[in-house]
Amino acid sequence: MSIEVRQGDFAAFFDAPFAAYGAQSGYVSPLKSDLKRFLDLHKNPLFSDPGSDLSYWTAHQGGRIVGRITAHVHGASNRVHGLRRGYFGYFDCVDDHSVAMALLQQAEGWLRAKGLTEIMGNFNLTAMQQIGVVTDGFDAAPYTDLVWSPPHIARLLEANGYAPSFGMTTFEVDLTTASAPAIGPKQQAILDDPAFSFAPISRATIPTRMEEARLILNASFAKNPMFVPVSAEEFHFQAKDMKWVMDPRISAVLHHNGTPAACIICIPDLNPFLKRIGSRMRLSAPYHFIRHRMTNRRAVLIFSGVMPDLQGQGINPVVLRRVILAAQKAGYTHLGNTWIGDSNGASLAQKEKSGARRLHRLHLFGKAL
Repeated sequence: MSIEVRQGDFAAFFDAPFAAYGAQSGYVSPLKSDLKRFLDLHKNPLFSDPGSDLSYWTAHQGGRIVGRITAHVHGASNRVHGLRRGYFGYFDCVDDHSVAMALLQQAEGWLRAKGLTEIMGNFNLTAMQQIGVVTDGFDAAPYTDLVWSPPHIARLLEANGYAPSFGMTTFEVDLTTASAPAIGPKQQAILDDPAFSFAPISRATIPTRMEEARLILNASFAKNPMFVPVSAEEFHFQAKDMKWVMDPRISAVLHHNGTPAACIICIPDLNPFLKRIGSRMRLSAPYHFIRHRMTNRRAVLIFSGVMPDLQGQGINPVVLRRVILAAQKAGYTHLGNTWIGDSNGASLAQKEKSGARRLHRLHLFGKAL
């Protein structure tokens, strides 16, 4: 049966993973309205750079949608890291080699025509958003901002000449049994030092705290592989509705002499809510959101960071202790963690020390163009 590939059909693009995986899979989509604005070249500031571009395709066979893929160029990333790399993302399809090949060839051809020499993914759309392909832990339910893909996606990529690299792991802490980091001499010195103070987080101050978190993110992640500084416009575009979904009790921003020093940003896990409404803002969505807020016991740590000049002083355990104790007091029972790369030994050791269990194993997949 022939495969038809369409370009720019957003309705089909949104529906593709539901059609490919079925309602019982672990896949959870971003809100349809959010996905649409992420892929809008005119609205997403990521693509305001003249060196950046994006396109997307869907595959159709026998009257049904059987897959999707994006291809994009992140101009700033290529300049910062000295690359000629393009990316594929949102790669979801049925377990069929011909469908996968048709989609991947579209992405590869589009990027090759732009003079790029390699392709890598999933990137949905940057290293600070959802990345990777799940290679183990398929039965674990993903938290907000975590990727999920079935086993055949990695297999189909390898069958089309892609090789796995850059291993990552996601984690989960059981807050009903976990202990907050202990207070040692370093941590006590920070708590006793009047130069350090936790900034208040409330509905009114969330915009200020989020901008401080962006500054900490850019400074603390500067030397991480694939990282590109995030502009204020990009950061707040991605976190557009954060004010309405954040629980101010479970994030923390630490100041040193009145300036941002460290942060841990957590949000309630929204995936059960999104799953319930099919990631569409139906008339029943407000009811389901309120119900979710009342019953949800899962949160996810989006990112944490310490300003470089303050690293190594025991600050991160102080902030993490505050967040874990606050989450436990607020009634949360589980705390997920977005991906940590294999090269980040310190963070991996911290997760092991905290008793976190491994959720998903992920890899990036790439090939030469």
